[in-house]
Amino acid sequence: MPPSEAQKKATAKWQKEKVEEIKFRVPKGKKEIIQAFAQKHGESVNGLLYRLVEEAMQAEDFRLD
Repeated sequence: MPPSEAQKKATAKWQKEKVEEIKFRVPKGKKEIIQAFAQKHGESVNGLLYRLVEEAMQAEDFRLD
């Protein structure tokens, strides 16, 4: 069953308040490969990229505080 209009509105409100977006560009043909890799590991592309960035920052103990 598709989401109701109220659910769509609530989701949009939550996203506006809680998340930011970063655009990630890749060479043609790489998008499909990245999607397949993420799926193979049971992740969304967003989840995969977020995890990899977090791991890289933790490896360097990078913080802005």
